[in-house]
Amino acid sequence: MKFSPAQLNEMLQDSLAGLDLFVVSLSISDSAVRPKVTAVLDGEQGVGIDECAQVSRRLARRIDDAYGEEASYTLEVTSPGADQPLSDPRQYMRHAGRSLSLKMADGTEKTGTLEASDATGIQLTEVIKEKNKKKTLPAAFIPYADIKEAKVVISFK
Repeated sequence: MKFSPAQLNEMLQDSLAGLDLFVVSLSISDSAVRPKVTAVLDGEQGVGIDECAQVSRRLARRIDDAYGEEASYTLEVTSPGADQPLSDPRQYMRHAGRSLSLKMADGTEKTGTLEASDATGIQLTEVIKEKNKKKTLPAAFIPYADIKEAKVVISFK
């Protein structure tokens, strides 16, 4: 069985109707016997297990209608894990005030507090180490194009 990524993406988008969620990623494994379809969703307020279950049921119905109920596949609808990089500009909004670790396109790394984000980039108050002391720099604008990878720094205070 071979799934069409474009068709699955369209089905997934239809399955999100009425929900304040967006697709972070959609992948299909290469297994010819029982491919695994994995949809990673997020929302400006996050995504809960009930929303994942609702989208999973909707998407499974659409897949069964398009490919037949005897189609053999595994479906996983999930949210990004806490350790997963932010990959969509909409993911940054709900993390304002939290610490981010950035890997920049030029190979440098930055750590600081996410002050704000918009459609073009983020405002980051960078914290740098200087002779065994931490120094906080004024907030600076960083375009998304300059960010190779961004992760929320998990702290247990």
